[in-house]
Amino acid sequence: MRGILQRPAGRTTLAVFFALLFSLSAWGAGKESFTGQVSDAMCGRKHMEDPAVDCTRSCVQHGSKYSLIVGDKVFTLDTSDKAALATLDQQAGKNVTVKGTLNGDTLEVSSVVAAK
Repeated sequence: MRGILQRPAGRTTLAVFFALLFSLSAWGAGKESFTGQVSDAMCGRKHMEDPAVDCTRSCVQHGSKYSLIVGDKVFTLDTSDKAALATLDQQAGKNVTVKGTLNGDTLEVSSVVAAK
């Protein structure tokens, strides 16, 4: 009777291994890469000033965050990294590739590079 009620030790170890492997793969799955146009979170796709580049920079100077327009979606970019912010400023109105962790409509930025 004892053999029926207990699992062999190998199966338990294997189950724990796969559970750990699954949780680690889910943890790393949040890192993504998006390519789109740099804008600001307040205006998104429809700028209040012309040209859009100046509007983006003005809105960011007044407290708005940068955003990334990808197709129909507008992602707010969250970063305090000075190099990333400088790249976003230089590339305002242009296409960039942003890598980071997506949390709803906010992309926590790990890197920004000009798109080719």
